[in-house]
Amino acid sequence: MDTLNGVSIGVIVALVPGALLNNIMKTLLPHFEFAQTLLNFTAISAVLLPVVSALCVGLIGKLAPIQSASMVLATAISAGNIKMTPNGLIIAGSGDVINVGLTILISYILILILGNHLKSYTILLLPSIILLIGGGIGQLTLKPVGQITRLIGDFITQVTHLQPLLMGVLLGISFALIIISPVSSVGIASAVGLQGIASGSANLGIVAASYALAVYGFKVNSLGASLAHIIGSPKIQMANILKKPKVMLPIAINSGVLGGLGALLNINGTPMSAGFGLSGLIGPIAALEKGSPIIILIVIFIIIPFVMALISHYVFILKWHFMDIQDFTLNYD
Repeated sequence: MDTLNGVSIGVIVALVPGALLNNIMKTLLPHFEFAQTLLNFTAISAVLLPVVSALCVGLIGKLAPIQSASMVLATAISAGNIKMTPNGLIIAGSGDVINVGLTILISYILILILGNHLKSYTILLLPSIILLIGGGIGQLTLKPVGQITRLIGDFITQVTHLQPLLMGVLLGISFALIIISPVSSVGIASAVGLQGIASGSANLGIVAASYALAVYGFKVNSLGASLAHIIGSPKIQMANILKKPKVMLPIAINSGVLGGLGALLNINGTPMSAGFGLSGLIGPIAALEKGSPIIILIVIFIIIPFVMALISHYVFILKWHFMDIQDFTLNYD
């Protein structure tokens, strides 16, 4: 869980600056020379994803500085975005997110096994042990893991082209489930390279879940907490949903419908936008840049999910008593 949560935070911290700023800076580039410097900043930020992820896991796991730093080293050499060539090092991209998580997990386990056994020799031996074993295993898994993730991404893309409506429904439901789980929707979408209609449908599944959860609990939560589901993340309901998994049924229905509509309306996205929902307007902006008319985006990102949430609230809570509004109370104590 520490690894999943840390990698999730690392992905968001490293990639969100680029998602929010890159398109704006590219537009300003012909008129604003400093925009290129800002683009360089976001590129460096993306390159540091493996390092930031490992550091976040170390902080969450309350590891000692030397343990966290050792895990950072192993992750950096096995992420795949640093390559040795005859002309020196080439550093580009964010690396393979799944292999990053796998390397962190292996290194973390090694650190826990070693514990205090190295005693006063920890500072001398631990970095080398974690670098050689954790990083070495990560190097060995990099190619097969990369091939598997590419195959998954290609398969989703191909099936989406063949059956866009069906895949739109399935991806909408899948990412609604992912967003309220401990797993990072951004990390999954980035790892498999989700793009095009598949990305748009996944993003809309999260949007539908966000509105549904906000509406279901609006009488028991503050206005700010309700809005946080939409402009932040519906993951804040994770504990409540794990207590009563049946409440995911109406959410899955809404997400499947909206994901299917997104496929029918040709709502596109990028691997980065797929896992965000409405947060930061990253999803709608990506769809707008892919050619969707703004009026269509307003309807499908705002009006339809809100109306579906109201209908779902009436049917499942007021009419059928399938669930109770108290099921969605957020407790910050």
